[in-house]
Amino acid sequence: MAPRLGTSYPIEIETTSKPRADYSSLDYMNLNLPKAPAIIVGDKVVVEGSDIPEHKLEAAICRHLGFPEPQPPKEGNLSRFLKR
Repeated sequence: MAPRLGTSYPIEIETTSKPRADYSSLDYMNLNLPKAPAIIVGDKVVVEGSDIPEHKLEAAICRHLGFPEPQPPKEGNLSRFLKR
């Protein structure tokens, strides 16, 4: 998801991937980084410890760049029906 958004906006995407055990180590906790998985845009933590819908990530990137936020995706009939 993030690399695809990097092609749409003038941003640099940096991905860090480590074994799961590294993220729960004392050394990682001493770095004062957010709980993995996390997404940071600029210096703001957008989400930590969970996933994020692509639209919310794109909106955070647009806010950071000073661009207008994209419209939320339209819901189909099935999505509206399942929310009831």
